[in-house]
Amino acid sequence: MNDLMKYLLLFLFSNIYNICAAQNQQIVDFQYNADIGNPKNKGYAIYNEADQCYTIKGSGYNIWFERDEFYFLYNKIKGDFMLTANFEFVGKGTNTHRKIGWMIRESVDEKAFHISAVLHGDGLTVMQWRAKPGMAMRDPEDEIFATGSNYNIIQIEREGKKVIMRAAHSGEPFEVIGSHEMDNLADEVLAGLFICSHDPNVTEEARIWNVRIDRPVSDDYNPGKDGYLGCRLETINVFDGKRHIIFKKDGRFEAPNWMPDGKKLLFNMDGSLFTIPAIGGDIDKLNTGFADRNNNDHGISFNGKLLAISHQREGLPGGGSTVYVLPLKGGNPKIITENTPSYWHGWAPDNKEVLYVAQRNNIPIYNIYKNSIKGGKEVSLTDIKKGEHVDGCEFSPDGKYIYYNGSHSGVMHIWRMKPDGSEREELTSEKYNDWFPHVSPDGKWIVFISFPPEVEPNSHPSYKRVILRLMPVTGGQPEVIAYLYGGQGTINVPSWASDSKQIAFVSNSGK
Repeated sequence: MNDLMKYLLLFLFSNIYNICAAQNQQIVDFQYNADIGNPKNKGYAIYNEADQCYTIKGSGYNIWFERDEFYFLYNKIKGDFMLTANFEFVGKGTNTHRKIGWMIRESVDEKAFHISAVLHGDGLTVMQWRAKPGMAMRDPEDEIFATGSNYNIIQIEREGKKVIMRAAHSGEPFEVIGSHEMDNLADEVLAGLFICSHDPNVTEEARIWNVRIDRPVSDDYNPGKDGYLGCRLETINVFDGKRHIIFKKDGRFEAPNWMPDGKKLLFNMDGSLFTIPAIGGDIDKLNTGFADRNNNDHGISFNGKLLAISHQREGLPGGGSTVYVLPLKGGNPKIITENTPSYWHGWAPDNKEVLYVAQRNNIPIYNIYKNSIKGGKEVSLTDIKKGEHVDGCEFSPDGKYIYYNGSHSGVMHIWRMKPDGSEREELTSEKYNDWFPHVSPDGKWIVFISFPPEVEPNSHPSYKRVILRLMPVTGGQPEVIAYLYGGQGTINVPSWASDSKQIAFVSNSGK
């Protein structure tokens, strides 16, 4: 064998090794990636850190009959989980039955049983499965949505042996596409993203973003007793829905405010307040003097000079939450509310007054109050009835209205009223329980969090499937901008960037 032939063989084997090695490497959130069923054209995945988007390419004759061929980007996951992402094919494609989506699979064997949440090239959105190894696939007609439905947000959730598929068009709530009991699902399965060209000679491409792998907990989970789930600090452009994770922790932090310069975020963690660059990076502790038991109700004055906090004083009613004001750069807090519990929620545009919710005279009902930061007698703006609840109060930038959430109609909705508490208007009217309205700095939009109908209206618990929604300040049909696992601490405080295009929030997930 001559030297040239030896070199060519060495080059060939080296490239084969590198392709195989690449298919065993972790790609950000996914531990493994592989071609299933030995398709003619090898697949691969690329992750773009700048926009946190995956590009996957793959081939394969089909995912059908008794065996499969496709490219798979996946994890080994135990127990229950929920997988959510935005999906988009790149290019027109050559076959209308090309497929992308989420898959839960027994193994990497080409005949393994699996269940998948599938988006086809022609828009068909469907749940498909193979009940046992080597069996024909199932595609029940009563769980197929019409061809051309073009859902672009897909979620698959495992609850024990039950698997649920949900899908949505941008701006709309999830719809249940199908569910199925997979009796042979082991505790540990393979789960992840897939692409199949439906033509062995063709390689197809897809972009997938807002990828979230969540580990839900049971409804009776008690964070104080059972421990807090991990948190992600995220930013989102409210007009295109693109999300970025900038900080993660296996523990609790909450409620980001966007700093006035647009370059940093402020959030509470372990009783203190911290700042972090809006693009991610090192966190810095803010000096709040003696106030070392701060909760998730804090925010920045309209002029960007002052910070209101809610610090828990010990041995006082309702846990002792008290409103204080201090310079945004840090310093010694000045007390605003002697009586407790008091939870800050908004600044007046003149930077001279604050809004808060509070219980008074040992009556277990919260009302909305305002007070001068120079002190004086607080003013009650609501007088609600037993069984109702109000929260999340803040001024519009022009000072004409106070927006808040209230359960006056039996469901928690978004309301507004005049600064003196008069002329109350209900702005949302659907089945969801809507909390914490935040008005954009340009005064045009409200963003808020919506809990599912089964959550008690007067409660805003942690660890639920929630959505963030956007609507004009005058009301109208809200649009969904984010689907997430969260709740308490997600968006309790004003969290808009000064450009009125972005907000920050916290999502949750177990290990």
